[in-house]
Amino acid sequence: MFDLKKIKNKISNIPDTAGVYLMKDAAGNIIYVGKAKSLKKRLSSYFSKNLSSKTLALMSHVEDIEFIQCPNEAMALLLEASLVHKNNPKYNVLLRDDKSFPLVKITREDFPAVFVTRKKDSDGAQYLGPFMEPALLREALKIIRRIFKFRSCRNMPDRACIYNRIHLCPGPCIGKISKQDYVQVIKKIILALEGKSLVLVENLTKEMNQKALNLNFEAAAEIRNQISALSSIGRSKVIFDPQTELEDLRNLLELKELPRRIETFDISNIHGKQATGSMVSFWMARPDKNNYRRFKIKSVKEIDDYSMLAEVVRRRYMRVISEKIALPDLILIDGGRAHLLTAQKELTQLGLEIPLASIAKERENIYIKERAYPIRLKGDSPALNLIRRMRDEAHRFAIKYHHFLRNKKAGLGL
Repeated sequence: MFDLKKIKNKISNIPDTAGVYLMKDAAGNIIYVGKAKSLKKRLSSYFSKNLSSKTLALMSHVEDIEFIQCPNEAMALLLEASLVHKNNPKYNVLLRDDKSFPLVKITREDFPAVFVTRKKDSDGAQYLGPFMEPALLREALKIIRRIFKFRSCRNMPDRACIYNRIHLCPGPCIGKISKQDYVQVIKKIILALEGKSLVLVENLTKEMNQKALNLNFEAAAEIRNQISALSSIGRSKVIFDPQTELEDLRNLLELKELPRRIETFDISNIHGKQATGSMVSFWMARPDKNNYRRFKIKSVKEIDDYSMLAEVVRRRYMRVISEKIALPDLILIDGGRAHLLTAQKELTQLGLEIPLASIAKERENIYIKERAYPIRLKGDSPALNLIRRMRDEAHRFAIKYHHFLRNKKAGLGL
């Protein structure tokens, strides 16, 4: 039976962001999958008085709702379609059965073309979808194409087109990519279109590491850039209750108290110029922007992340001590074990004992000083979800300040 209080409490804690929501019945079965530009607004609409008979019938069977956050509505569209076809929800009849919605067609050729169509032919091509909103589907394809270049022309030309010149097509028509390499690109595009970005990032990470082992550093760097782009636009996050996230984090790090106040540090150092540091503060698993702080690196002239981090941590907590500001319950560092130890050294010299953890970028290993080996969490862990959110916010804040300083130096103002 629909638990009004329980569902309203969940919705009150979800960020106002794009994403996908899954409605479940008492047995835990997914009975409806929907997407929204604003999850909070869309889900709140289910409590209005003017619901259709179909929606009323749906809500009478809803026992729980889960949320998956997406970077934008276009990527939510892909994930929605993928989850509908995977779970075949009872109330997604429109998306499942209507044949007039657009599909993505991948032709059956040595160098397949990828484009949107409304007609499904018996030509051996692969079809993905249907997708309910053509404009959003085309936007999603544009995002994917910026990461993985692909051919979109219906007939293979005999010379390079404009898309090759603007780096959106790998140029199979002029022999710039082998059949084998292009097939691998198509496989990655299919994973992205199916909303399987986590699997795709995992596969790319393995490929990048192998390229590096083979000393093919240029190819490894290109894959690293693809991983970075996917991580920023394609990582789906299940939204947990803040209390659940904090309790899970407390258990993970074996903390004595619930980490209500968490301060997270990041260094932005692009080619050693205009190096900056940031500290974002989260209170009860939510951003507390009034307590964000930014730092222009003063004492370090060379490219040295560790020395920069040491300076930022030292300056922050010297001020905390001098101004008698309340200490955080936990400090999170963006980096590996060496970054953790760097920050720990500064805290020790200041006579402070504050729980400390760090998160490495590539495999998202969690380090704490009490363990020599990293903690590895599942992708849907409440604690990891919170740690990622804080890490990403610190990085965003650091980059924003770095760009401000760079533009100021170039005379561009704000």
